[in-house]
This record gives sequence, structure tokens and C-alpha cells, in this order.
Amino acid sequence: MYLHELCGSWMEHPFWRSKFTLSAPEDIRHILESGIAEAWIDVSKGLDVADEGKREPGKSVTEVLMEAEIARRIETPRQVPISEELKRAAMICAKAKHAVVSMFQEVRMGKAICAEDAGELVEAISSSVLRNPGALISLARLKTADEYTYMHSVAVCALMVSLARQLGLNETEVREAGMAGLLHDLGKALMPMDVLNKPGRLTDEEFRIIKNHPVEGHRLLVEGKTASAIVLDVCLHHHEKVDGSGYPDRLPGDRISLFAKMGAVCDVYDAITSNRPYKAGWDPAESIRKMTEWSQGHFDERVFQAFIKSIGIYPVGSLVRLSSGRLAVVIEQSEKSLLAPRVKVFFSTKSQAYILPEIIDLSRPGVVEKIAGREDAARWGIKNLDEFWTT
Repeated sequence: MYLHELCGSWMEHPFWRSKFTLSAPEDIRHILESGIAEAWIDVSKGLDVADEGKREPGKSVTEVLMEAEIARRIETPRQVPISEELKRAAMICAKAKHAVVSMFQEVRMGKAICAEDAGELVEAISSSVLRNPGALISLARLKTADEYTYMHSVAVCALMVSLARQLGLNETEVREAGMAGLLHDLGKALMPMDVLNKPGRLTDEEFRIIKNHPVEGHRLLVEGKTASAIVLDVCLHHHEKVDGSGYPDRLPGDRISLFAKMGAVCDVYDAITSNRPYKAGWDPAESIRKMTEWSQGHFDERVFQAFIKSIGIYPVGSLVRLSSGRLAVVIEQSEKSLLAPRVKVFFSTKSQAYILPEIIDLSRPGVVEKIAGREDAARWGIKNLDEFWTT
């Protein structure tokens, strides 16, 4: 039978999509074990019902189900503190990683990918970003080198959603941006694993192979016949640069779409802040500083400035030195100032020792502490930095 929808949260079922043909007994077993009690099936697509004569005249089952889906009330998530969203975001990250791994495996087995099948995943990520953008975006950055290929797609999806909202795009465009971020690197599923995960510098020939992933991903999505023009464009052109030196088409800035320019910024930020097989990720604030140096020829200035506003000059997880000489980790952005986020103080540079953690909102009236600059955790022997903002 053709499964149209599993009635329950996307987080509760074991599949990366909820619309597909059930063709194996283990699929049924997985559904039963998940605790899902109800499901919609589409008898116009499945082989399970021979007599379709009882259907309402002039209206297919697919149309009836689509009308019901459109009519469903959509509740706008309320904004919550990062401490409240982190646990939920961690669950979404875990489920999303499994989903992207499954998607890439299907590509490697030669199966066509339906872009819309990833809709629930994009909605879950988008809702988390709306509740608190710092939570999922920052958690997705904390991936091991082995997870990079898969979690990078999740991170770029979240970054694209946040950037799209910062640019004032409508919710349909926000969703398209998220979908484009999730699928932008689909072509890497066809790249040789030894090249994709090589721990050292790529040879010219290996780099030539990797540079073909946008074209391969675009081809896969075209063959799937469901990807929108925006998703196709970002997949093909997220490595273009405004000075015309990017690939695969060496497009000048005026020929690169807004969404592809967004994809370029989000892709680079997550790449340089993540642990890779050949290098450790940079501190988020240091990454923003580096990208600012590159921005003139690499990124569209308007898009890059909006990106900074969406994640902060000192993004969540950045290690900063305060005017008092104490060290703190950024735990949340402030609506009042990009230079005055909420931080957790935990280390004294004078005594070179950990101190009792204290949360300070640097934007509150009367607070005299200011950020004096970013710091390198290794310089002070700090190895557990992420624990201070994730707990």
C-alpha cells in the first residue's frame, strides 16, 4: 500500500519520510514497534485496493487527503529560552542525522529522491529555529568528523531558515530555503568515500572529483522531478562566488540568485566551524571574523550582513574575554545588541582557574561588563567548553 501519512509526530516514527510505498514486511514491523496507531493510505497509488468505484465522483483520494492536509491548523511555535529548546533540538538533530543518512544510502542504491518527502524534517527544523535559533544551529555544529557529511546538511538547513527570516522572506520562501539547505549537498552521496573522508589535503584530481558534487546533486533532484526551482538552483550554485571565481559555472554576482548567495554563506560557516577529517573546527566568533575578511569577493554583502545579524557577531558557543578578565561562553543572543549577548562566566584568567559559573545578560541596564575580545580555549587549557553552554 502507499503510505500517505503516519498519524503522529515525525519524531516518533523510524522513517526519514512519511509518504512512500510499503514494500517490505520489516517496514510494517518498524511502524508497529514505533507506537504509531493510525495512518493514512492512498488507494489511488497503492496496489492494496482493487475496487475504487466507491470513491466520491470527480475527486481522487489524493485530492481528498490533500484538502484535509491543507485544512489542518498550523500552530506557530512560541519563542523560548535556549535552555528550554536544547533538549528538543538535540532530539531533532539525532532524528535528522538518521534521516539524512537514510536519504544518502537510497541515493547510493540508485533510488530516486522525492524532495517533498523531506518536508516533515524541514518543518521540524524550522519550528525549532523559530522557537530559539541558537539551540539547533549550535548543536548541529557539534558534529564529529565522521558525521560531517550528514549533519552538515541539517546545519545548513537550520542556518538557511534563520537567514531567510532575517531577510524578511515569507514563510513559503523560508521553507524553500530550508529545503534547499537540507538537499544542497545531495551530490556528495555519489562521491567516492575515500575522497570525501580523506584526512589530508586533496590532490588536484581529487578536488576535481569533489567539485562535481553540485552537478551530480542537481541531476539527482531533476530526476526526482519534485524539487522546486529554488532547491535546484541552490544545489547547483552554492559554491559560486560574487567575484565570478566559484564553480561550477563561474557566475558573476549579478547572475547568482538570492537563495544561492544565502546557500554560499551558510555552507561556508558550517564548514569552517565543524570538525573535519583534516582539521578541527574554528571558534564561531573567529569564523565570523575570517568570513568578514573574505566577504568582498566571496559573499554578497547584504546577505552576509543579514547572516551576522541572524547568528550574532559572537555566535552561541563562542569563548569571549570580558572587561574584568574573566572568560565566558556565549549562551544566547540579545535582541538589543549584537555586541552584548547573554554569557556564562566560568573561568578567571587572573587565577587561571575555573570559578563558579554565573550567567550575565550583557545588554541589561547597569551591567558594566563588556566583551573585550574573543579567546582561544586551548590557550587556557579549556577542553570542555561546549559543556558550559549545552547544560
